[in-house]
Amino acid sequence: MENLRLRVDRFLHGRTVQHVITGVILFNAVILGLETSASVMARVGPLILFLDGLCLTIFVVEIAAKLFARGLNFFRDGWNVFDFLVVGIAVVPAGKGLSVLRALRILRLLRIVSVTPRLRRVVEGFLAALPGMASVFLLMGIIFYIAAVIATKMFGQAFPEWFGTLGHAAYSLFQIMTLESWSMGIVRPVMEVYPDAWMFFVPFILVTTFAVMNLVVGLIVNSMQDAHHAEENESTGAYRDEVLARLEGIEKQIATLAERR
Repeated sequence: MENLRLRVDRFLHGRTVQHVITGVILFNAVILGLETSASVMARVGPLILFLDGLCLTIFVVEIAAKLFARGLNFFRDGWNVFDFLVVGIAVVPAGKGLSVLRALRILRLLRIVSVTPRLRRVVEGFLAALPGMASVFLLMGIIFYIAAVIATKMFGQAFPEWFGTLGHAAYSLFQIMTLESWSMGIVRPVMEVYPDAWMFFVPFILVTTFAVMNLVVGLIVNSMQDAHHAEENESTGAYRDEVLARLEGIEKQIATLAERR
């Protein structure tokens, strides 16, 4: 039984199977996209639903085979848990009150991340940056709260739709931070009433858009570089171990030949 599990595990993680699963994921994404077209569903709706069910069956069989091969160890890998949840959502019947689950079937496309090593490294790098990003977002939240309070008190009376409440002010400041119609849409109209308002908005943009957000980008880039270096070190270590093993084998062969002489 143990040998059978090992063979199944090697088969499932072989390149051929991984390429087939990748193809099924992409094909299923196209099928789910076609389901949104009323004209396509009117013509070949039953075929589309059959192919979608076939793709789901392949995913379920793959997950079941992995569970057989690894047992409870299957759930020790975060990517396996991710695949299990994504496929599990699709298996749950979309009855009344659960119809949203049919829309969530497109989440199966996210499985392309788990079967593609390069995409996995991108996600892992992003997750590694989350602790540092949490501190930056906390700082951002403090800055936003202070700025929202100031903006509400300064501009709320003249512009209640933008700064009338703390929530409206925070949303308007978020729009300003993203530089979406910030000048002609918000700041210049405010400056027509409060000419010195630029003394508030310009520093806010400099701090949030060009300073704090660049900290977030820097953390993500640094995590990506660390993940890339770790991959290089791992591949280098594996190559070194292979070379050492070959050298050890050559030494044994030479020693054997010397003994025979």
